[in-house]
Amino acid sequence: MNSDCQNRHLAPRTAPRASAVQTVSFATLGCKTNQFESASMQETLRGAGYRVIPFEEGADLVIVNTCTVTSATDAQSRNLIRRARKFNAACRVVVTGCYAQVDPHALQELPGVSLVIGNEEKQRLLDFLRENDTPTPHVEVADIRQAQSVCLPPLTSFAGRSRAFVQVQNGCNAFCSYCIIPYARGASRSAHPDEIKQQVVTLVASGYAEIVLTGIHIGCYGADLQPKWTLNDLVRQLEAETGVHRLRLGSIEPTELTDELLATLAASPVICPHLHIPLQAGDDSVLQRMGRTYGRAFFARLVSKVRAVLPSAAICLDVITGFPGETEQEFANTYDFIAGLEISDLHVFPYSKRPGTPAASLPDQVPGNISRERAERLRRLAAEKYRQFAEGFLGRELEVVVEGGSRGGLLKGISVNYLEILFPGAASLAGQCVRVTPACWLDGSLRAEWAQ
Repeated sequence: MNSDCQNRHLAPRTAPRASAVQTVSFATLGCKTNQFESASMQETLRGAGYRVIPFEEGADLVIVNTCTVTSATDAQSRNLIRRARKFNAACRVVVTGCYAQVDPHALQELPGVSLVIGNEEKQRLLDFLRENDTPTPHVEVADIRQAQSVCLPPLTSFAGRSRAFVQVQNGCNAFCSYCIIPYARGASRSAHPDEIKQQVVTLVASGYAEIVLTGIHIGCYGADLQPKWTLNDLVRQLEAETGVHRLRLGSIEPTELTDELLATLAASPVICPHLHIPLQAGDDSVLQRMGRTYGRAFFARLVSKVRAVLPSAAICLDVITGFPGETEQEFANTYDFIAGLEISDLHVFPYSKRPGTPAASLPDQVPGNISRERAERLRRLAAEKYRQFAEGFLGRELEVVVEGGSRGGLLKGISVNYLEILFPGAASLAGQCVRVTPACWLDGSLRAEWAQ
């Protein structure tokens, strides 16, 4: 661990404990990186004497970890702040995350907000709580473009989850025309591989059967390190040296899914055959306006290559509908292109105009009702793709990590290729790996028998 990271980690250990047991709750929106950072802040506050309770119980301190990828998520963040005050009118509300990073003063003006901190400032949450304990709203948001490293806080658990996330990278250099994230997360920067390895070892020792590697742009992992690393180097080290049972990759850009990485996945009994790839559009003109660096032909070849190397892999795509200027024919091109791909699922997002991005000023903005209608058509296609993929595993024994809670009295498990499988069993199985045999498809999920 470098000295800069060591210095940053001193703050939580030396910060004073809460003078009385206070309660805290978290509301987290957005990506797995945010979820990892909320887990880190939660562990830090527990160590300082806070008791974590559910959001609806009205805690003394509420941390709202925001997302700003769309205007809709901004609205959700504001709504969570208002709800926190309804549950406990005297609560102290601290707002952080990407919305806080790009528009802190708008959040500062909301009733009940006492402190707004940026993404980098999350690491010093306890210091800011101590130093700004006044009724006057305060903002602590630095220029994230100056951030040059990622330091992983010590994290031994991932509260409420059966699978743990590890942040390997932060920031993005892509600057797609619709995206605010490079302004909210800064330039791409990688955590040191030794820190990542130690974090994975710790979580494995805590009993987590599956570790998910997260970041904003994980495909460029290690390009900023000296000596340089790659994502392939990292996953090979983690597989060989941590004892992890299952390792899953977060979203990876299509141009960064290398032959070497695919070969590693194909040969590995540990790395899950599951790829989440942002497509965003299936029309070359739309892709060009988006600032994407590939076309339909490249993407089709990539999916064919993945399917040849990993025949049972889940391939999930991100798609945006209603991008400025998208005609009905351009959308039809996207629909037909995806319909012809051998994939397992889609995450579909109607375009949301985001101030501060180039796309916000493009002509021919598509009305929201049209964007939403197109998204719904793609979601129906996605449901059919997922059903077809899932039914291919009927009668085949699969290992699943059991999630907490139940659905209709049934446990939910996640297979290596990201199939959701419901089956009967005891709640005590949460967090464990068990083997099940899917017997039928019902109401959008595989139903299975548990091979006890």
